[in-house]
Amino acid sequence: MDISVVVPLFNEEESLPELTAWIDRVMTANHFSYEIILVDDGSKDNSWKIIEELKVQNGNISAIKFRRNYGKSAALNVGFAAAQGDVVITMDADLQDSPDEIPELYDRIMNKGADLVSGWKQKRYDPLTKTIPTKLFNGVTRSMSGIHNLHDFNCGLKAYKKEVVKNIEVYGEMHRYIPVIAKWAGFTNIQEQIVQHYPRKYGTTKFGPGRFVKGFLDLLSIFFVGKFAKRPMHFFGVMGVISFLAGLFISIYLICHKLMSIASGTPFRDITDQPLFFFALTAIILGTQLFLTGFLAELVSRSSSDRNEYQIEKVI
Repeated sequence: MDISVVVPLFNEEESLPELTAWIDRVMTANHFSYEIILVDDGSKDNSWKIIEELKVQNGNISAIKFRRNYGKSAALNVGFAAAQGDVVITMDADLQDSPDEIPELYDRIMNKGADLVSGWKQKRYDPLTKTIPTKLFNGVTRSMSGIHNLHDFNCGLKAYKKEVVKNIEVYGEMHRYIPVIAKWAGFTNIQEQIVQHYPRKYGTTKFGPGRFVKGFLDLLSIFFVGKFAKRPMHFFGVMGVISFLAGLFISIYLICHKLMSIASGTPFRDITDQPLFFFALTAIILGTQLFLTGFLAELVSRSSSDRNEYQIEKVI
């Protein structure tokens, strides 16, 4: 199969017939063998009924329905598991992404060596309350991930080599950081394609302001897990040692200062009356706790069932 199109959706009954017909026209015109995987993320409208009708009309459509709303990341992860195409395309169900972009996305994966191609909606039709925070998060993500050639990490229109979606896991709100997850998994040929963005034709956006807070926390999770999942002591241990040594040196300084004052007969303050003493004590306790946290995390990491599972590119 050439292409799998994974479409997560939530309450999109109006757009589904138009979207699937549009995808079918593009696939037929370009002689692609394809499947459309519709993942209904617990819709409360008639989306599933529409999907059942579309399935009768087009045998290339398959669908998965969640009992309740789990979020876009869960829908994508399930869709990725079901995908069979050599190239996997993701797009939103609201008709703001254009299926006409599919042939070029396919070509860049199959003929130009890309592991992942992310769309960039250079001209957007979203309100400022959505575009400004998005630019901020994209800037932070570029800085933390080292993927400097992407302008829009969260664009729903993306293309993946099949091996990519079969070797990554998406959960929480991490769908917006899939390029980062792919990079940590060893897929480094990540490219960008300018894509057309259309105004929303039906319904309203399903994402509220709370997604930015969750997205930032997930970014921190990706950064930590990607760098330190196999060596947590390097993170906690280093901070613990620095904190412990800082407290120890301050304590030694206070003791030496008191002894020198006693020897010279000059007035001095009790160590426990000085603010530096409490700072040193806090630093020593905190350093010890961080070191123990790193040690325990190291034990958990070494005892986990996947402690020796790594991404292997070739075997000869």
